[in-house]
Amino acid sequence: MHELPQQLANGLALGALYGLIAIGYTMVYGIVQLINFAHGEIFMIGGFGALTAYIALPSGTSLLVAIPLMIVGGAIASVAVATAAERFAYRPLRNAPRLAPLITAIGLSIVLQQLVWGLYPDAKKPRSFPEIQGESFKIFDNLYLQRADAFVLVLAPACMLALGLFVAKSRSGRAMQATAQDPDTAKLMGINTDRIIVMAFAIGAAFAAVAAVAYGVDKGQINFEMGFILGLKAFTAAVLGGIGNIYGAMVGGVVLGLAESLSIAYIEEIPGMQQLGGGAWANVWAFVLLIVVLLVRPQGLLGERVADRA
Repeated sequence: MHELPQQLANGLALGALYGLIAIGYTMVYGIVQLINFAHGEIFMIGGFGALTAYIALPSGTSLLVAIPLMIVGGAIASVAVATAAERFAYRPLRNAPRLAPLITAIGLSIVLQQLVWGLYPDAKKPRSFPEIQGESFKIFDNLYLQRADAFVLVLAPACMLALGLFVAKSRSGRAMQATAQDPDTAKLMGINTDRIIVMAFAIGAAFAAVAAVAYGVDKGQINFEMGFILGLKAFTAAVLGGIGNIYGAMVGGVVLGLAESLSIAYIEEIPGMQQLGGGAWANVWAFVLLIVVLLVRPQGLLGERVADRA
């Protein structure tokens, strides 16, 4: 049990990363009822955009200066790709049967992954990423916080708070809420729903770019395949928290991160479960948690139950 605080801290940092990516899924679904399975690749492209920005900086640039510029570079790349995908891949299918945009999203995911693999220099192997180095912060005798974990634990709540204030207080945020509730009525009230939908894609992509920088400075490398499993887990976090609820995305991410961290540390300590613990089983237990929660509460932890219409 003396390791519990450390495992909780690790889980919170991991969950904050999942939550940042999950916001993109939940915002798009909340407004256009679309599961954008290409969002994992938007996250990956944000990482490569950030790396490009870092390479363009003068040699020896401090990370304190480089990281904000990398976030901007990653956001430009991810937002450009996400808004282009909305305009040319999803908008023409907005009134099509729901299976059509779903298949398109899966196909777009593969296309984006292969484009980066084929066109970005040396992307066929993991690319080095500037890593936050230095001694860990000692919180208690049995709790140390890595600098990269501290970075994401500060950044994720700040981004979440800014998004919450934007949606609740700004005119565009209120238009976003109206479009999510009833897009046809929103149009009649003079809201440009196309612009609002593009904004939702752009905000989700920008948060994914922030997550990509946080991931890169923690791991010290990025690769063209990283969006697949992280995107899948972020989608799981969005569903777990209640897809369509922006706070639920972060809550779902934190719950998923804690479940993954604790399962790695403790499942193998249970008698008879030695072979079902460790990092190799972390993904399995994360999805087991999702199934259990959805069996008990199908709308997710913070999702609202929607009455069936006659």
